[in-house]
Amino acid sequence: MGLSTIKSTSEHEDQMFRLLRQVDQSPEASQRVMAAAIGVSLGRLNGLLKQATEGGLVEVTARNGPDKRARNAYAITPRGQAEKERLTTQFLHRKFAEYDALHAELTGAASGHTPLNNRTKLMEHNLAPIPELYVSYDSAQKLKVEAGELVSHDLTPRQICDLELLMNGGFNPLKGFLNEEDYNGVLDNMRLADGTLWPMPINLDVSEDFAASLEIGQDIALRDQEGVILATMTVTDRWEPNKSREAEKVFGADDQAHPAVNYLHNQAGKIYLGGPVTGIQQPVHYDFRARRDTPNELRAYFRKMGWRKVVAFQTRNPLHRAHQELTFRAAREAQANLLIHPVVGLTKPGDVDHFTRVRCYEAVLDKYPQSTTSMSLLNLAMRMGGPREAVWHGLIRKNHGCTHFIVGRDHAGPGKNSKGEDFYGPYDAQDLFREHEAEMGIEMVDFKHMVWVDERAQYEAIDEIEDKDNVTILNISGTELRRRLQEGLEIPEWFSFPEVVKELRRTRPPRSKQGFTVFFTGFSGSGKSTIANALMVKLMEMGGRPVTLLDGDIVRKNLSSELGFSKEHRDLNIRRIGYVASEITKNGGIAICAPIAPYATTRRAVREDVENFGAFVEVHVATSIEECERRDRKGLYKLAREGKIKEFTGISDPYDVPEDPELRVETENVAVDNCAHQVILKLESMGLIAAE
Repeated sequence: MGLSTIKSTSEHEDQMFRLLRQVDQSPEASQRVMAAAIGVSLGRLNGLLKQATEGGLVEVTARNGPDKRARNAYAITPRGQAEKERLTTQFLHRKFAEYDALHAELTGAASGHTPLNNRTKLMEHNLAPIPELYVSYDSAQKLKVEAGELVSHDLTPRQICDLELLMNGGFNPLKGFLNEEDYNGVLDNMRLADGTLWPMPINLDVSEDFAASLEIGQDIALRDQEGVILATMTVTDRWEPNKSREAEKVFGADDQAHPAVNYLHNQAGKIYLGGPVTGIQQPVHYDFRARRDTPNELRAYFRKMGWRKVVAFQTRNPLHRAHQELTFRAAREAQANLLIHPVVGLTKPGDVDHFTRVRCYEAVLDKYPQSTTSMSLLNLAMRMGGPREAVWHGLIRKNHGCTHFIVGRDHAGPGKNSKGEDFYGPYDAQDLFREHEAEMGIEMVDFKHMVWVDERAQYEAIDEIEDKDNVTILNISGTELRRRLQEGLEIPEWFSFPEVVKELRRTRPPRSKQGFTVFFTGFSGSGKSTIANALMVKLMEMGGRPVTLLDGDIVRKNLSSELGFSKEHRDLNIRRIGYVASEITKNGGIAICAPIAPYATTRRAVREDVENFGAFVEVHVATSIEECERRDRKGLYKLAREGKIKEFTGISDPYDVPEDPELRVETENVAVDNCAHQVILKLESMGLIAAE
């Protein structure tokens, strides 16, 4: 490339940089004013504007000027902002180089200034306020009244989390739920239609009936589960997504062992709505209110404290000593202040509840230097999406004012797939984050696997220990920690803080003192109710915890008398049983359930509800359909064969045989007492009842 070409290229980039800066600062300036500010002719300005609009850097809208003549208004896009930052860096590089050359010419020595790459960058992007979707207080009061007349959608807990982060800027630059074009772009290449990086689809999933009642362009009110109107939404798009495609693109596999894929297929609405959101009020949180901060509240705090560099630590687990050492090292490595930023929205089924976790965080917060560490809670509904989720978390933390983000080994990994293999490689998340790091504008601090070196009585990164063969390396996995808690075993102080262990033991006492649910499933007439009754008597004989039997017929009579036997009604009946069982389990009792429960997805949903509070023991009563039909004391199978009972499990409706129950019981030629005793032995082996 010749010298004249280089000069021409740098001149063009300088002009584009000045244009983007001018559009950002004065979007409604006339072309004449804009050309004068940039220092180019009107003809050259038009050429630059054409290139910027065609490249998706600038958007043009028509408006009326003060003289009522039609004029254009220009707005810089997110892609334009990214390009402006890149060109700013190049511009400063050239100016520093010119200064160094002039300094050397005049003095015969280098200027001695630190190269730009090693300087602390100006942090306007993490200190300046970012856009929110809320209207003013006065407008909100008026809009709330008007929204009361609109068709309403009651949001799910996950949708409330998404809406909150849309409204407060946590999902910036999104202005609402994705339209179909943006959704397809996110699936295909992690980008919105305008080219902005965004890895996770954020859509409003609704039922077919609700979607069919709406018209494109219609405004709807979005309400929380108490009926409070949080926002309005203009429906611009409505479509039925290919959820298998979404699972493959976003989560890497259409495998329902992945919690987000299971949600897609079995819980999410069939139709997606897209459109901009107008925020009226924040969702109400009665817990830990002083710990909850919007992105702009955190940015204001960083400004007040003078924090120019902030490293965020994402966690959905309690903090132990290894985490403390990890965060100390990350802050030192980045020369930054530390924000402990745990997720308190929806996480992985079976995780420690956020109330316990926050108490654990607060118990150890004084172990950190108060002047350099802060904690804030993030109401995010995690998808456990591995690499894409890591990039998503980084963008969210960038919006909250952070400049660095700790990305862990197997970050946001959901565990094993249906083949027993990890969904993602251990460093896939770090690799994808690193690939987009510059564009995101937030730097990654990669997770160090910390282990306890007994001889030196300290935590060290495993890959930095040179004398591994000569020292004792100790570590406790999450599985081992849960086992020790369940069995009441010692948890050494080198692993965790006594304050954390105390909080965990309060919430998770030894298994023999926890509530649990035994869930029998099998064909009608398989012997579920008989075994369940025998088990109830045996457990009541042992004493210690209240025992409740939720038999299928009893529940139908007392809890679900209005329901029929369609798939929808049977699912609803089982979900009601699961809800009651989870409440019994949460309060330390034993729930024994004995419905047919033919559908695997519904049984899984009940398992997830119960396992938030205690153990779920699935017992498949594996009596064959032939034996059940032979027993048929109620004559139901005969009526089903004659077509007088529709959708009868095993005859005209399917039964999903449990693939991996905790126990499978054969009842043919086996006494009821023996079957119940098998369950007792299983409960003993799981530590749920103390062996005598």
